[in-house]
Amino acid sequence: MGEFAVAADEVRIAYQVSGAGEPLVLLAGQSNSHGWWDPVRADFAAAYRTVTLDWRGTGDSDKPDVPYSTRGFAGDVIAVLDALGIERAHVYGTSMGGRVAQWLAAAYPERVRALVLGCTSPGGPFAVERGNDVRRSLAQGTPAEIRRALIDLMYTPEWTARHPGPYATLGDRAMPGFARRRHLLASNGHDAWEALPSITARTLVVHGTADRFNPAANAPLIAGRIPGARVELIEGARHAYFEEFSAIASPLVRDFLGAGSS
Repeated sequence: MGEFAVAADEVRIAYQVSGAGEPLVLLAGQSNSHGWWDPVRADFAAAYRTVTLDWRGTGDSDKPDVPYSTRGFAGDVIAVLDALGIERAHVYGTSMGGRVAQWLAAAYPERVRALVLGCTSPGGPFAVERGNDVRRSLAQGTPAEIRRALIDLMYTPEWTARHPGPYATLGDRAMPGFARRRHLLASNGHDAWEALPSITARTLVVHGTADRFNPAANAPLIAGRIPGARVELIEGARHAYFEEFSAIASPLVRDFLGAGSS
């Protein structure tokens, strides 16, 4: 059973810890709980003390009907680190979790060791947005059709043919509708463009070349704003590159994190 941290506004944030070693915070995508990381968590827990959390509005965390923001989510992560007595941690954020990770590194530089930003975006007017066809596929049709469209954006057809599910990246189905809308607004409202150059953590930016959910063109944009950031593109991977291409992505991230250990 998970434990709880208390955020600045008294909201309880559920968190989970697994493994031993240097702390590594794993941040999930929009409208997802810590279950997002279940398929690959063992790849990191063998070498790191992995920390996950349920975003407010998801999982076992409180679900207040108030505005959410990626910067506010970063404050929730800090509350979890404080509850665990962790002064500094590696941070690996994917999708919306990568947006939150940008704020963590920019606003709390003393708390972040190495930073990995996966399948994410800087937000704001300079970001490369998904196409209107992708937007329509996620907004129109029956729930089953929308779910199939989301699966297709996450994974290649070859992979889903061999892995019929269930899938850990499709959202927290128990999440209230209002919280889902507030997550969407938080992610859409993200804009860390001006803050990215202030990031001092060693940074790796990872993206799948076939990601239409969050176009891969955002990877060099982010890396170009963060001093010394490195980009790694995974050929043919879609949005859930970290799961489908875990044999490439997990060692890549572990090697990057380990390269700066001292």
